[in-house]
Amino acid sequence: MKKLTKIVALGIMSLSVAVVNVAVAQKAKEKTVMVGGAPMYPSKNIVENAVNSKDHTTLVAAVKAAGLVETLSSKGPFTVFAPTNEAFNKLPKGTVETLVKPENKATLTKILTYHVLSGNFSAKDVWAAVKKGNGKATMKTVQGGNLTFWTKGKDLYVRDAKGNDAKVTIADVNQSNGVIHVVDAVLMP
Repeated sequence: MKKLTKIVALGIMSLSVAVVNVAVAQKAKEKTVMVGGAPMYPSKNIVENAVNSKDHTTLVAAVKAAGLVETLSSKGPFTVFAPTNEAFNKLPKGTVETLVKPENKATLTKILTYHVLSGNFSAKDVWAAVKKGNGKATMKTVQGGNLTFWTKGKDLYVRDAKGNDAKVTIADVNQSNGVIHVVDAVLMP
């Protein structure tokens, strides 16, 4: 009986090691992009990846305060223009602290959903739309407003309703439910 128990235990341990090795090998095969010091895995959703980026802690806190975690974890697909902490720091002093207060949830939600397009738009897709539009492309956000895209040299830019521009600093961070493009400014509806 002891011999059978040892054989079963060894078999279970071998199977466990094999499962872990397969999981590690699958992660290794994924084409990750480094954002905020962390790999972004295409097999994870927008929220699962964003929480690991040290450059997006303000955005993650805002998404939580707005109650958008479930939405951005859903099937999508979504294209998110994700402002960095540095982008949020460019806003007037006290803006972020005011926006994340419960009484400002509607305003925060409006701003955050203005950074989201319904659908999966790679940088190549946006460039093609800009080219087709003779230098500009306009796309409707989930919030309902429009974002205008344009290029300068090899750089892709987004212009908000207020006329402010954000540069796409990291493009095509693929997710299981869409794509993230990191931007250097907060877009305002």
